[in-house]
Amino acid sequence: MLSFLRALAPEQQVIRLLAASVLLGGLVGFIISLLQWVVLRALLESVEGLPIWAAAISPFFGLAIATLTLRTIGRGITPSTSDEHIRAYHEEAPYLSGRNLTPRLVAGIATIGLGGAVGLEGPSIYTGSVVGLKLSRRLRRWLGKDSAKILMTAGAAAAVASLFQAPATGVVFALEAPYRDDLANRALLPSLLASAAAYLAFISTPLVQAERVLPFAFDSGVGTAQILGAIAIGLGAGFGGRAYAWCVRRAKAIAADHSAFRAVVVGGVLLALLAVISNEAAGDPITLGPGVATIRWLLEDQRPIIMVLFVFLLRASATFVTVGAGGTGGFFIPLAVQGVLFGTVVGNGLESIGITGVSGNLWPVLGLAAFLGAGYRTPLAAVMFVAESTGGGAVVPALIAAAVSQLVAGPSSVATGQKVERTGLVEGKANSPVGNVLKPVIFTVTPDSTVYEFIHNLAIGQQLKTVPVVDGARYVGLCTVSACAEVERDKWPTTLIAEVVDRTVPPGSPHWNLRDAMVAMRKSEQDMLAIVGDDNVFLGVVSAEDIVRLEEIIAVTQ
Repeated sequence: MLSFLRALAPEQQVIRLLAASVLLGGLVGFIISLLQWVVLRALLESVEGLPIWAAAISPFFGLAIATLTLRTIGRGITPSTSDEHIRAYHEEAPYLSGRNLTPRLVAGIATIGLGGAVGLEGPSIYTGSVVGLKLSRRLRRWLGKDSAKILMTAGAAAAVASLFQAPATGVVFALEAPYRDDLANRALLPSLLASAAAYLAFISTPLVQAERVLPFAFDSGVGTAQILGAIAIGLGAGFGGRAYAWCVRRAKAIAADHSAFRAVVVGGVLLALLAVISNEAAGDPITLGPGVATIRWLLEDQRPIIMVLFVFLLRASATFVTVGAGGTGGFFIPLAVQGVLFGTVVGNGLESIGITGVSGNLWPVLGLAAFLGAGYRTPLAAVMFVAESTGGGAVVPALIAAAVSQLVAGPSSVATGQKVERTGLVEGKANSPVGNVLKPVIFTVTPDSTVYEFIHNLAIGQQLKTVPVVDGARYVGLCTVSACAEVERDKWPTTLIAEVVDRTVPPGSPHWNLRDAMVAMRKSEQDMLAIVGDDNVFLGVVSAEDIVRLEEIIAVTQ
């Protein structure tokens, strides 16, 4: 009997990992409760109580503070939060700098607390991930070297669970987020315990009061009307989520391509204009903040369908502008709000053609499940959020709506860095970041150097056929022996590298994987790929020699 009981007991290392998950959840739950109080209670509620002119210009100051913080304290880091969690998850050795937590948190607090139209789950997930990684490093000898990725995921689950007071949603979202068509299932049990502990810590904190994000509770039943409505909403939300994800990616690209000053000024002006328009049209500046106030506005009275559609467009525009202006935040609640508005519009349309006898609250709930699932590619988390927020009365129709929206949404997602599914060892290596083989370059050449200097000092002296051309810290292009050989020999001392540099070879990004780098080198017919960061700053190179062995292995195994 004793031996039987010993066989049932988990391994000691597993027990340690689960104990660490409980500790992690408690820490994250307390931190998120404090974060939510500061952002939503101390700041955003104060902004919403201001005169309209003051509330309208508040997002400008939020964007300015966020940008200034990221560029000074953060030393030029990006406003990415949940995307950083996903990127780190796919690294062989996940890493998130603890030094970057403070500036990203301050940026998120300023952006959202002063009215930016993004969600608090982005900074929350980033916080949970950093705390999880810090804990795994502190307890590495006790937990083992493989605990980092598991506790990082458990920390993200705890953050979502406490923020939305939905522990099951936190678990499912954290497991779904890294992949579009798969689950990070190794972290399941630690995420369950971390989410439960975070929820208990959150509701035990005197700073916050437990309340549902969605004020819906009903039993919809499952009939023909519910199924037809779920299919219709799923189809529309799939296309809508796809378009929303495209707009988010474009907004991120705009933020990266324009100066911070211009982005903040233009973004602040547009957000002020949207706040004034929404106040005039809806009687409340509901484009400010993540969007929970929009749901309250929707439920206060029977709103005309054209007004709901107008607010849908205003809210989406406010989120895109906030992102394009460099704001820090997430998309969970903004997508959920878009889904509620979309479901209301479609539901009214369905009722106008005779699909009646269904609770009016069902349609916005189905819109939430379908739109959130399609935009983030997390259908299970979306349905679980509906179940936990509404008392479970709409689960079956929500499953149908979410499934249909997934079929229509395609590969689009607001979360960059998501992979389709888990891969095997070889594929995993090919999908690993270029940073694994990125190396700084000892030898570069400047545009004002001469061809003679390049040939004698680098081509002959160092036996280099291709060298990056760098002007200060910025990448210009590649200089090759073959290009210099086309210059007449007697003109080598007077011909500058700027005249022969190949500017047609596009550089790579540090966020690429090795497969992306190999494809780029094949297309450019070069054996070297320059890697650049923000503002075209040269970081180093990836050479064919560095990855040729991996490429040969993949070719053999295909």
